[in-house]
Amino acid sequence: MAAEVLSRGGAAVTVYDAMPSAGRKFLMAGRGGLNLTHSEPLPEFLKRYGAAEARLAPSIAAFTPTALREWSDALGQPTFVGSSGRVFPQAFKASPLLRAWLRRLDESGVRFAFRQRWTGWDGEGRLTFQTPNGAQAIASESAVLALGGASWPRLGSDGAWVDELAARGVSVAPLRPANSGFTVAWSEIFKDRFEGQPLKSVALSFGAHRVRGEAMVTRAGIEGGGIYALSSVLREAVIADGKATLKIALRPDLDAGELAAKLAASRGKQSFSNFLRKAIHLSPVAIGLLQEVAVAEGLQLASLSPEKLATLINAVPVTLNGVAPIARAISTAGGISFDEVDDAFMLKRLPGTFVAGEMLDWEAPTGGYLLQASFATGAAAGEGILRWLAR
Repeated sequence: MAAEVLSRGGAAVTVYDAMPSAGRKFLMAGRGGLNLTHSEPLPEFLKRYGAAEARLAPSIAAFTPTALREWSDALGQPTFVGSSGRVFPQAFKASPLLRAWLRRLDESGVRFAFRQRWTGWDGEGRLTFQTPNGAQAIASESAVLALGGASWPRLGSDGAWVDELAARGVSVAPLRPANSGFTVAWSEIFKDRFEGQPLKSVALSFGAHRVRGEAMVTRAGIEGGGIYALSSVLREAVIADGKATLKIALRPDLDAGELAAKLAASRGKQSFSNFLRKAIHLSPVAIGLLQEVAVAEGLQLASLSPEKLATLINAVPVTLNGVAPIARAISTAGGISFDEVDDAFMLKRLPGTFVAGEMLDWEAPTGGYLLQASFATGAAAGEGILRWLAR
């Protein structure tokens, strides 16, 4: 995005990419449907960035979700709003959009150099790269670093830039997994039977935070959209205390009285599992989760009163004992402090060097917010360089 803004402004631009081709993490983001942005009103949209809202708001206001949709449409990829308010290209994939974008960049004169891994600067202030032909130094009037966080390192964003910038006095908050899963000490029986199965239409809560969505049982723990929405507060609790207790409501659409009334019905000759499945429509994985927790807490589910069972069903406690590895997280928290950059994302300690995207210290939930801020900060950095070069 920075390259597009710069080339449109008359600058000669080369994009140096460590990978053999462009946009590999962009393609990964679109693997299940490219969620470009979100359709909610801008004031609500901006609140999704939490503590970073004030610092990201100007760039997103300058390149809004509406502007992003118009940009996609101009590339021949019109968008639509899904039932959740998320915005997708009609093709639903990332590859047609990326191909059209790269073609337009090529036509505008932007050059790409692949297998060029940035390693820092030399004694003359030139950018240094490790290439298939050995080390190379490049002089430039200005540069944008858009090196990502540390999630999915095999796609290029491995966080190796942290030490290089820290050595030059740039304050970098530790990179941590965001929109990530968590580890749970499931029993062998539970994970053998339910690994990969979703808990659908549940409500998840931690303290005052509550979301509706889905969660997926993994062999090591739990992940999914509902988990990602709470991942920042859960992560900080796990880091601080070594664990966090997540509460899962398996039938959040029923209040305690309605649920207890259904559970008070006669079971007849049904097994307890069949009774739960038929009386309150719990899935096998939901019943399995109830049984997993009951064993851990020494409870006999069938002997609980309808009222106590109803309370448990809508507040199943799951102990999270760790954060899933950053390499598998959707995104990264932490990064360059906003105090280190000016309003155009230029590093104050390194005039002429700008940063964008996940390198900065912000995080957001899934839903289009991650790509929107990456696009917007890239555009802002490009505009900032044009002003820098003009001076």
